[in-house]
Amino acid sequence: MKRRHLLEALAAVAGWTTLPILAAVTLPPVKVFKNPSCGCCGAWVDHMKSAGFAVEVVSVKDTTAARKRLGMPDTYGSCHTATVAGYVLEGHVPAVEVKRMLAMKPVAIGLAVPSMPPGSPGMEVGGREDPYDVLLIGKAGHASVFASYPKS
Repeated sequence: MKRRHLLEALAAVAGWTTLPILAAVTLPPVKVFKNPSCGCCGAWVDHMKSAGFAVEVVSVKDTTAARKRLGMPDTYGSCHTATVAGYVLEGHVPAVEVKRMLAMKPVAIGLAVPSMPPGSPGMEVGGREDPYDVLLIGKAGHASVFASYPKS
């Protein structure tokens, strides 16, 4: 009996100690190109970090060059551009949608939330939640709705 209890205890300890390590390895890093003076971009970075992403920030005066270099059409432009696992993220994309895209692995440029809609991550303005769409941008530059907010 003692051996069984010892093995159960070891299994429990091993399970608890490896869970945080597995969670950290699961999410790929995010690289964000943003203007150093933009507060809402910083708030979005905090949102991504709190969702478990490791985030590297690259300060740029204008995100247009990064967006163009990464293949995101200007039509979907916002205040910051990011990359994650070969995809481009434009604007205030919710972390939950980034995780869903990473799980689905669509053939696409990435996700975009054009403009800066109040209520999107990093754009919290009191209790205001304007409706907005998270767009999946296909390789040809065409968009389809990936998610709509606020969720009901």
